Amino acid sequence: MSKLFKRTKILATIGPSTNSKEKIEEVIMAGVNGCRLNCSHGSNEERDQQIKWIRMAAEKKGRSVAILQDLQGPKIRLGEIKDNHLDLKKGDELVLEAKEGFEHDGGMTVPVQYNLAEKVKVGEPLSMFDGKIKSVITEIVSDTAIRVEIQNDGFIMSKKGLNLPDTDFGGDILTPKDIADIEYGANCDYDYVSLSFVQSAADIERLKQMLLSLGSTAKVIAKIETKKAIQSDEHLEEIVKASDGIMVARGDMAVEAGAEVVPIVQRKLIAMCRAHSKLCIVATQMLSSMVDSPEPTRAEVSDVATAVVQGADVVMLSDETANGNYPVETVAEMKKVILYTQNHSRIASISREPEGEKAVYDAISDAAARLAERIDADVIICQTASGATAFAMAAQRPNLPIVSVTSNQRVANQLALIYANSAFVRPYADEFGYKLAEELKESEYLKTKEGEKDLLAVIVSGDKNQFGSDTIRVRNV
Repeated sequence: MSKLFKRTKILATIGPSTNSKEKIEEVIMAGVNGCRLNCSHGSNEERDQQIKWIRMAAEKKGRSVAILQDLQGPKIRLGEIKDNHLDLKKGDELVLEAKEGFEHDGGMTVPVQYNLAEKVKVGEPLSMFDGKIKSVITEIVSDTAIRVEIQNDGFIMSKKGLNLPDTDFGGDILTPKDIADIEYGANCDYDYVSLSFVQSAADIERLKQMLLSLGSTAKVIAKIETKKAIQSDEHLEEIVKASDGIMVARGDMAVEAGAEVVPIVQRKLIAMCRAHSKLCIVATQMLSSMVDSPEPTRAEVSDVATAVVQGADVVMLSDETANGNYPVETVAEMKKVILYTQNHSRIASISREPEGEKAVYDAISDAAARLAERIDADVIICQTASGATAFAMAAQRPNLPIVSVTSNQRVANQLALIYANSAFVRPYADEFGYKLAEELKESEYLKTKEGEKDLLAVIVSGDKNQFGSDTIRVRNV
């Protein structure tokens, strides 16, 4: 069972290539554990339909599937450029104008969708088109325009993104569009909300309070992609602790902070998330060649395997499943890499000092994981109300399946992305973890070792009225 059970999960972005009931069902059946709905594209009506299709596919598969709402954030983009192309030479001076109604006439003043004049300072760097064009801000021209000096030859196109790694946006990362999406999404069936361009823990707290006031039970994912977010290990850890999970957004991070920092930040974030029992998603260009090719490159396979060995909860597909020609094949290939890697390597344990209100969860989960390994158990079963015990157990990175049982569907959906976790919803009853194990053994979802009659399970549970786990049982099923 352990060799067939995918411990690192797959999060797939839904887009034109998968925007149908049939395609969503296909990728979920192929191994997707969660679906990302990107607010940068599409309409609310499209997302409503996608949510319905995802839930239908999950029900058909008999598994919980997480749905993540990805907020656009202050993604600064160029406006419409005449003929969708403007050549630039080193030394050119370009004006970026945020004036409403301004249209590009082919000259060296181009529209931008965000008023940079209110935020930037002379001398700060500004890159365009995913870093293909470098420039430096030389003048604040007016209340709505700035001037930059181009540093290299190239060209720009309509709606391409801008990055300003040294600009302080002063916590102003929730745009009017984001707020509208949050308000709409609070009434939708979202399990996670990811916040783009996070700079500090205060950004996370603001979103959490907003969701709470709207009655949403979605957990918050902090996308780490700004230079300010990674300014120090202490600052980064505060963001991790404030959030429910982290997305290592490697694309914008590479442009903002430099490609060379990405591998080290990825490793640090995975370790920090494990230390604090937080979800960690590794994202961007994991199998990007499969947008156009039915097979990945060896470098991409190594990239996915590295994330698995480091202990990431989730690896994410973006364009591969949103716009690619081979979305189902990409999921199948990623699953194959995950299974081979986990079955031929072990994830190193980390030092975890129990602290605060989660100290009991950490201590119990540590003891349960060690016990399960010592007695060569087949499965760890978590009876959980809030999911906290399952999060803590997953942080131990046991080399065997974790099966969680809860009476809360939202919790089960959220646990679908947690390392090694398979969550089931059942009405609360005495020993419902043991009863679920019996059910899963009978259905052959859980299998005994060859030659063994009974399934050996370590069951972590507690008093449902106390919402805490305080008991470890070893049971033959």
